Amino acid sequence: MRRYLSPFLSVFFVLLFMGFASATNGDNLMAIGPIARSMGGVGVAAPQDAISAVFANPAAMCFGPYCPGTEVNFGGTLFMPTVDATVTTSDGNVVSASSDKKVYAIPAIGLSVPITNSWRFGLAAYGVSGLGVDYRDTAFDTTPLPGSGGAYPLVQGAYTQLQIMKFSPSIAYQVNNNLSLGLGVHIDYANLDLRNGSSFNYGIGAQLGAIYKASDMLTLGATYITPQEVDHQNVVGTPGGSRDLKLESPQQIGVGISVEPIRNALLVEVDGRWINWSSATGYDDFDWKDQWVLALGVQYKPTKQLALRAGYNYANNPVNEHNNFVGFNGTPNPPTTFVQGIPFPNYYYETFRIIGFPAVAKQHVSFGIGYELSNKFALNAGYTHAFEQTISESGTTPTSPTPVTLKSTLSEDSVEFGITWRF
Repeated sequence: MRRYLSPFLSVFFVLLFMGFASATNGDNLMAIGPIARSMGGVGVAAPQDAISAVFANPAAMCFGPYCPGTEVNFGGTLFMPTVDATVTTSDGNVVSASSDKKVYAIPAIGLSVPITNSWRFGLAAYGVSGLGVDYRDTAFDTTPLPGSGGAYPLVQGAYTQLQIMKFSPSIAYQVNNNLSLGLGVHIDYANLDLRNGSSFNYGIGAQLGAIYKASDMLTLGATYITPQEVDHQNVVGTPGGSRDLKLESPQQIGVGISVEPIRNALLVEVDGRWINWSSATGYDDFDWKDQWVLALGVQYKPTKQLALRAGYNYANNPVNEHNNFVGFNGTPNPPTTFVQGIPFPNYYYETFRIIGFPAVAKQHVSFGIGYELSNKFALNAGYTHAFEQTISESGTTPTSPTPVTLKSTLSEDSVEFGITWRF
């Protein structure tokens, strides 16, 4: 095993310093790797490669096409979000801007190795979470808040960037021919930049999983991920100096069921996932609600070498809307919301939520293809599209009782690719 881990770890530390950003289920990628993503994000019951197993359910390392040998996966996602926003001001003007369009490269690498006939070891490094907008040098940067005499900006949150790379060593134990259990340690390396400079720090957590093969046709899976908190230091600029902000990747529960009506040819999986945003530090401060995710994936192999895949993923919008928020009280001290002791005037609190972090994608469709070049090598590719979704709310600014409207729209496209090596 040692000779496999050395090059893997070298590549991992290179990947740590590569940029990425994404937002699908909240600010989490719906899946890792081209196979799972092209199947709508399924994998709790029957992942089809090692990296999907480590990400979705470490117990699945004992059951899969990568068993009983060793498998290494190299994958990447080119993520292309389209984010736009509009502020209808108290004087009736409509100020619109588009976030700087970029292509983000999200790397992934993973392996699964047998230790004994019953035990397997897995290791993966991947970009798992991220979110951000870049409205610098747009109208949001140059237009002052009406009634402020040019003293106040139109929005807060014109530039935000959250990035989380996860490193996960995992083990799995096959209890018998039908049952396996798994445990993964999650080491998070996170960066948050709110236009006050980047703040890097670490968090840690764990993932538990179980797989039960009820029959050759039917497999059941379940997994639990613990909360993982990261303290970002000096990331929020205030008149009194820079302040810290804690963000916590939320606890999650996932269940899955897979059916293989045509052995080695047709696989259908349905997964459900609960993401506890409402109790996660930072996200609860900005009033995110829990998210329910439904994923459906299909894989059809007309030949032994060729695999065709399709999927659908639905997740409710976790960002609560605060229609008729109160930002004006006619005094020099406007209504304020405190976030971890940091004062945000209500209006700027809302622009930060709606303009700066519009994690509102709901529906995704995906397609993919895989081809086995030999018993050792396979190529996989996929495409995912998140349909445009809008979030909008109205309220008042610190300078006027006349209503304003905040609106953001988000759509996403991504292209996935990967190489599988088995031996």
